[in-house]
Formats: sequence, structure tokens, C-alpha cells
Amino acid sequence: MRKTLFLFYFLIFYALAQVVWWGMLLVHMQPTRKPMIIGEGIFFMLIFLVGALLMRRAFINEHKVQRQQNNFLLSVTHELKSPLASIKLYIQTILKRKLDKEQQIQFLSNSLKDIERLDDLVENVLIATKLEKVGAKRFTKELFDFSELVERISDRLQIHSCTSQVLITQVEPNISIIADRMALTSVVTNLIENAIKYSPPCANVQVELKRVNGAIILVVADHGIGINEYEKKYIFDKFYRVGSEETRKTKGTGLGLYIVKNVLDHHQAQIKVKDNVPSGTVFEVIFNN
Repeated sequence: MRKTLFLFYFLIFYALAQVVWWGMLLVHMQPTRKPMIIGEGIFFMLIFLVGALLMRRAFINEHKVQRQQNNFLLSVTHELKSPLASIKLYIQTILKRKLDKEQQIQFLSNSLKDIERLDDLVENVLIATKLEKVGAKRFTKELFDFSELVERISDRLQIHSCTSQVLITQVEPNISIIADRMALTSVVTNLIENAIKYSPPCANVQVELKRVNGAIILVVADHGIGINEYEKKYIFDKFYRVGSEETRKTKGTGLGLYIVKNVLDHHQAQIKVKDNVPSGTVFEVIFNN
């Protein structure tokens, strides 16, 4: 990156120096046309510099996207290997050791959790791909019980997160919505998993679903590290992850919030990001059904 930019700057400097040199020669050869030569030279250099700046910006953005994609591939690989290794270990233990029925059920239950984790990851990749396809932005909408969906996802992720009570749910019953069930499943899952991921071990995460003045409001609040003001405008970008690559410790692919924002946009829903008190982040989703 540095060597490429150095070569780029050197070529820009060399080209400008040549323009000035040839301009001086033309002025020396045709002194009567000096104003025209200087004016056209300045205009050319301005256009040249603007083009060079645009090329530099495009190059840096391309390098940034490429780095994010590489990080995404590494993250996906890790996210796939971790549950697969866990499932393999559980199955090998069941096959090689004489376990009682309760232990077998426990190991199979843990394997099922890891399979569900893999399913969520694959679903995220599929939805992200679907969002980018031309004409695939239309979701299949149906009427379903949103309260039941939020409760079911919360119960499943509670088992994943900690043995103690982590997810505190306040779900108003019988809230129905017309939307794409699978897409909203991904939205709720990503928001809750994101809150758990950036929270301290066994910290409380609040999940609330309610109806206010005809609008359906989903709130997911954590008491984790929070998001600074500068990063709030980038968190919904594809592959973007909070924090620097050097200091980041949390797992993830950078697709979760990108999917959340795009799915909600196609459902004419709003999402707001707020600071929690005393620490953490609040995501508020508003459906104006």
C-alpha cells in the first residue's frame, strides 16, 4: 500500500514537472502567446490534479474493501470451523465412550446449538447475497405473530449466551406484522447476537417488543462497550466492524447490521442507534404498519 502510493505520488510529481517544463519551453519559443500558454497550462494542471485525487480516493476505497473482504473470509472460516470442531468432538465422544442417556442428550443438545449457529451464519450470507441481486429486493410478505418470533429467538439465544439469566424480555403478546418472516428472523437474531457479542460475560441484554400509537417497536439494549459517535454512521456498511483490526477481540463477519439495515429499508422501517446509560448501545426498530 505505501509503496504503491509512493509510486503514485512520484508519477504525479513527474507529470506536473514535465508540464511546467514544456510550458516554459513554449513560452520561450512563442513569447507573444505567453498568457494563453500559462492559462491553458494552469487549467490542464487543475484537471490533472482533480483526476489524480479522484484516482487516489478510488484506490484507497478499493484497498479498504479488499481488506474488509479478506477479513470477512477469515472471519467466516473461523466461524465455520469453531462449531464444526465442537460438533465433531461431541459426536466422537458419544461414539467412543459409554455415556449414560442424560450425558448423550446433553451432548446432542450442545451439538444442535452449534448447528443452529451454523444455520444463522449461512442464512446471513444468503440474505446478503440476495440483497445485492437485481430484482431480488422484493421480499415475500405474510401476516405472522411477531411476538412469538421474538420470544422464540430470545429463548434460543439465551441458551447460547450464558447459564444465568442474560436476556431480559418484555414482549407484548399477539403483535402481528406483515413482513418477510425469514428476513425478520435474521434481523432479530442479528440484533440480539450483536448485543450479546459486545457485552461483558453474563451481562443483561434487554429485548422489548411493544405497540405504541399503532407502530410496532422492537428495542434491543445492551450494557457493553458502546459505539462512539464517529462509528455510528458506518456500522451499517457491509463488512464494517466496530473497533480497529488490531484491537478487536469479538467474532463476527461484518454482515449482521448491514443485513438488518437493508431488510428494514425494504420493509419501510426505521432503525435508531442510541447510547445506553451508563454504558452500552440501544437499537430501536420502528415498523409503521
